[in-house]
Amino acid sequence: MTAATQRSNDYWTKLEQVDQASVLHPFTQLKDFAEGRQRPRIVTGGRGVFIRDQDGRELLDGFAGLYCVNIGYGRQDVAEAIARQAQELAYYHSYAGTSSEPLIRLSERLVAMAPGKMSKVFYGLSGSDANETQAKLVWYYNNLRGQPAKKKIIARERGYHGCSVISGSMTGLDFYHAHMDLPVSAIKRTGVPHHYWGGKPGESEAAFAQRRAEELDALIQAEGPETVGAFIGEPVLGTGGIIPPPEGYWAAIQQVLRKHDVLLIADEVVTGFGRTGKLFGSLAYGMEPDLITVAKGLTSAYVPLSACLVGERVFEVMAEAAPRIGAFSHGYTYSGHPLGAAAANAVLDIVEQEDLPGNAARVGGYFQERLHALFDDHPIVGEVRGVGLMAALEFVADKGAKQRFDAALKVGARVSAAALQEGLIARAMPHGDILGFSPPLVITRAEVDDLLGRAKRAVDKVAGEL
Repeated sequence: MTAATQRSNDYWTKLEQVDQASVLHPFTQLKDFAEGRQRPRIVTGGRGVFIRDQDGRELLDGFAGLYCVNIGYGRQDVAEAIARQAQELAYYHSYAGTSSEPLIRLSERLVAMAPGKMSKVFYGLSGSDANETQAKLVWYYNNLRGQPAKKKIIARERGYHGCSVISGSMTGLDFYHAHMDLPVSAIKRTGVPHHYWGGKPGESEAAFAQRRAEELDALIQAEGPETVGAFIGEPVLGTGGIIPPPEGYWAAIQQVLRKHDVLLIADEVVTGFGRTGKLFGSLAYGMEPDLITVAKGLTSAYVPLSACLVGERVFEVMAEAAPRIGAFSHGYTYSGHPLGAAAANAVLDIVEQEDLPGNAARVGGYFQERLHALFDDHPIVGEVRGVGLMAALEFVADKGAKQRFDAALKVGARVSAAALQEGLIARAMPHGDILGFSPPLVITRAEVDDLLGRAKRAVDKVAGEL
């Protein structure tokens, strides 16, 4: 029995009240929460694919936290690696060429394992700050090579790249912008690559992908190629609905980018380190990025760490300009934090030794197969989609007519709530009635069956209500 399970109900009630009185929670209805109409969920522990709350209830985490706990909960070897590093050197900065052994080891292995032609690694703490850095690198690169107008960054509708100022502007979800004075003008938007809703009648995936590429080409031409510096995209759209790209999409997009000398930023925050069944999502779809953003699975969220992998093409320009302009003037107090680097090395050891990309391919293949078997013919499921160990169900009122439910019915949120009643955490995704799954990469076939049984009962319950 853990210390948490020995505590009284009164203890937890008081702690919940303190939480409501003092914590500003992200993505929470503030007044309802502060006034007690929403109860906090206090997570007290976890092991494998399960977490435990203050009531002692075990929940199957079908979303790996926020796509991030790839190696599962309670991995003692990672905790021990963090503790050893804390005892030896808890912190020192990485400014002015200063380093630490775990940071050096991590950087070497990231450059070696990454897709494309990477050269160097810059560190932060979150995907948001990493994409903030990517924007600065694009601007810096083009200034140094004498193209100061080439600064616009094109992102996609329903893409997710963070919620700080520039990364939040890159994010193509309106509720991240409302009342926040976003997006900034340097970010331009192109269409979401979702064939189910965006394809014309009779249009194949390949034809739809080509049309999206032609729309991108037209946007760059309209803005002026001399003003467009980069295109940012997730290999598989995440928060925008867990949407794998249509056939031929990335090949067609990259052809347009090369034509106009536009950098490709691959946002691998969700897809990096195995989630698609490949080590990186870029490898699954033939992407050759100039810059890569990673976070989440880099440490499986055991401690915060993010990284920008900088391609040779970009770094060579930066290095050549250094004698003329001086030092690279960007960095954070915690860039290259030794505890983060130690955690990442321990996590990547597990990823490699336990072949988690392979597990995501094998068990993920079974997961996708069972999803289709259970839900393809379900009366309220319009589309079953996914790759590896990420997937989504999209709910519609009329499958044949592709008619959406009235938004006021909140079908996606109701299914998510019903899943929670079944002891399953699955996420109601924005921009539609969508239930998303992204379980830890250590999940087994038996646990997939358990997850999907709970999900099926939740979907059936809401369908019956409707």
